[in-house]
Amino acid sequence: MTASSTRLRMMIISALFAAIIGVLAQLTVPLPLVPITGQTLAIGLAATILGAKYGTLSVLIYLCMGAIGLPVFAQLSGGLGILFGPTGGFLIGFIPTAFLIGFYLEKTTFTIANAVIANVLGMFVALIFGTVWLKFVASLTWTAAIASGFAPFLIVGLLKAFLAAWAGVTVRNRLKSTNLLPAWKASTSA
Repeated sequence: MTASSTRLRMMIISALFAAIIGVLAQLTVPLPLVPITGQTLAIGLAATILGAKYGTLSVLIYLCMGAIGLPVFAQLSGGLGILFGPTGGFLIGFIPTAFLIGFYLEKTTFTIANAVIANVLGMFVALIFGTVWLKFVASLTWTAAIASGFAPFLIVGLLKAFLAAWAGVTVRNRLKSTNLLPAWKASTSA
C-alpha cells in the first residue's frame, strides 16, 4: 500500500470516528450545567485505536462539524454558541485529550494497561479544561465550578476510561490483523 493510499484510508477512518463521536454524544444523562455524555468514551476510543495524529484529527473534524451548526454535540446541538458557552471547555479540551492518549500509547505500547493509564490521564485533561472554562464563562466560584464540572464526572469518567481502553485496544488489534489499520510505523509516517 502506498503512503498516499494509507493516508487517505486513515483520513476516511478519522472522519468515521468523528461521526461516531457525534453519535455517542447523544447518549446523555442531564445534569444542571454539564450533562454526562458518551463523547469522552468516543474520544478515548478514537485516540486508542487511531493514535495521536488521526485520533486528534477525528476530534477536530467533529468540532468543525459542530461549529458549522451540525447537531453533533450533546442533545443534538451545534453551532459556535455551544463551543463558546459553558460546556465549550470540555469540547475544546477533547483536542489535547485525544492527542495525549494517542501520544502516550505511541510512546509506550498499545496494551490495555497502558491504554487505561492514557485514558485516565486524558479524562483529567478534559475535566480540567472544562472546569476552568466553566468557572470563567459561567462566572462561578472555584468551588461551584469543581462541584458542577469536575466532581460529578470522576466515577463515570473512570468507567468510560476503562471501557475505552479495553474496547479500543481490542478493536485496534482486530483492525490491524485484517490490515484495515496499517502497521504503526506506516500510519505515523503518513
